[in-house]
Amino acid sequence: MKWNLRLVAAHRGIWKAGELQHRLAEYGLTVSAGKMSGLWSGTPVSLKLSELDIICAALDCEIGELLVPETAAVPVNELSGRGAATAHRDDQRTGT
Repeated sequence: MKWNLRLVAAHRGIWKAGELQHRLAEYGLTVSAGKMSGLWSGTPVSLKLSELDIICAALDCEIGELLVPETAAVPVNELSGRGAATAHRDDQRTGT
């Protein structure tokens, strides 16, 4: 997953982490300077779903704008393995 917070914030005229930190506080989410740094500068180590809801509300965005799938980052064997397992289950159901 790609964490797109800075881009989403920039599209809403928020250019600094401190600006977003203040906006989040207006929505009831107090974020420490360390956590804000992680949210702003990279992929957060952890994020509660309730915090994600508040971030989306504060930025008036959808979760899909903040979290963008990167299928290219998933190893091919994991993708093909999942497909093979599904095909195997389907074969078992149909008796083929």
